[in-house]
Amino acid sequence: MRIGVIGAGHFGRFHALKLAKAGVLSGIADASAERAGQIAAETNSRVLDVQGLLAESDAIVVAAPTAFHFELGMRVLAAGRHLFMEKPIAATLEQADALIEAAAARGLILQVGHIERYSAAIITLRRELAGFSPRSLTATRVAPFRPRSLDVSVVLDLMIHDLDLVLSLVPAELAEVRAVGRAIMSPHPDYSVAQLLFANGAQAQITASRCAVAMERRLTLLGDAGEVRVDFLARELRALRPGGAEPAENMEGWGRDAATWTEHDSLEAEQGAFMAAIRAGQAPEANGAVARAALSAALRVEAAMRAG
Repeated sequence: MRIGVIGAGHFGRFHALKLAKAGVLSGIADASAERAGQIAAETNSRVLDVQGLLAESDAIVVAAPTAFHFELGMRVLAAGRHLFMEKPIAATLEQADALIEAAAARGLILQVGHIERYSAAIITLRRELAGFSPRSLTATRVAPFRPRSLDVSVVLDLMIHDLDLVLSLVPAELAEVRAVGRAIMSPHPDYSVAQLLFANGAQAQITASRCAVAMERRLTLLGDAGEVRVDFLARELRALRPGGAEPAENMEGWGRDAATWTEHDSLEAEQGAFMAAIRAGQAPEANGAVARAALSAALRVEAAMRAG
């Protein structure tokens, strides 16, 4: 299998490094020949134009700015190549639908870079949440300012990960979205707080910022079956629920559980899932439909911010 990378920015570089390590990197294409040359030298690869890269590859990773996702993605699919698109899948839902339809029509794999689905933390969380139906969800993902990914808002940059997670945990239609947010260091909102209301009555509040005092990433879930708290940076999950291992004071039949995890390389895991999907001819977990749902929620958050 030969996989090329279009886009030699921050994420493109990491994709190229991992693909080179796996021995499948076919080349690098980027609007900046200088930047492409730097990454090609670092990965012992070569610089090609897009057409040359398509000719030399079985699949392509598109890690270009979001504004170019649709054009490049359609070009990759039209050439009959499998497509890994960094998140978000596209800039609009219409573009997302066209990419999904083009991949399906040609029998090609389309995977989107919702990398959290392949992280050790989320795998552990899902295992611990077996049978748990949250009614209230609170997610926080904030970090100090870094001058990258500023072509999109913090919603499409950071919050979209938690939007995808919340959508995967609540088995109901997203009914209403409220949000506030403002630009601080970029042309787009750099912080956002969104409230999501679901058709089954569940609610979620998601906070995302790329201009925070310090890094923080937490998730709290409340439901009829108790509470689950996750500190992703401390790699710690704590739960209070019926049948928990450590008896809870004054709560007969209830107890506390704790879990942790060992980090693994999530990028390697998602690339491995992409290659496995190609070999098996089966849609990956982070498929087009999943990515479209996350994009739809993100665009609704952005619309709510503008309305506010």
